[in-house]
Amino acid sequence: MNDADVAKQIQQMVQFINQEAEEKANEILVSAEEEFNIEKLQLVEAEKKKIRQEYERKEKQVQVRKKIEYSMQLNASRIKVLQAQDDVVNSMKDVAGKDLLNVSQHHHQYKHLLKDLIVQSLLRLKEPSVLLRCRKDDYHLVESVLHSAKEEYAEKANVYPPEIIVDQDVYLPPAPHHHNAHGSFCSGGVVLASRDGKIVFENSLDARLDVVFRKKLPEVCSINFSY
Repeated sequence: MNDADVAKQIQQMVQFINQEAEEKANEILVSAEEEFNIEKLQLVEAEKKKIRQEYERKEKQVQVRKKIEYSMQLNASRIKVLQAQDDVVNSMKDVAGKDLLNVSQHHHQYKHLLKDLIVQSLLRLKEPSVLLRCRKDDYHLVESVLHSAKEEYAEKANVYPPEIIVDQDVYLPPAPHHHNAHGSFCSGGVVLASRDGKIVFENSLDARLDVVFRKKLPEVCSINFSY
């Protein structure tokens, strides 16, 4: 092989090496570009995910705030309704309480009412001996109806007439007036108790008014109030 052939062969080898190197370089570039694109896509998706999560977090915060605000407004409305209902009940009770004061002014009717209250109390207690308390102003009226009240109770309960001791040491508070406007008071009626004091039945006019209002309270609360 002469020098020309050797040179030609070397030239071919160089070209082959250069071609191999160029192809390899292109492969590396393509691979690098693919990896870059994949990594870029992953970064973009990761950022998108972070943005979505942040948006969802803020959206949840907004929803929670809306629910809290709605709950606060609802509670405020309920408080207003309850306050309005309470005002109505108290107003009605005040009016009824003032009307009670007139009951004891009609002595003949009040006398019969005291007898009925005593009989009712005896029927509830069913005790052979009881202690009775009344207002000091009502003492003589109570004494005047005791006998008939005991007889009526005995007939209804089919028992012997009970012993009724009227307490002359402790009386029920007097009717309200400007001197004791903020103190305890009693509009009338009686309170009976067993001799040992373990059973007490309050049958004052004020106690009966409280019972009536407790029973009627659901009807009052059903009233609609608008704002």
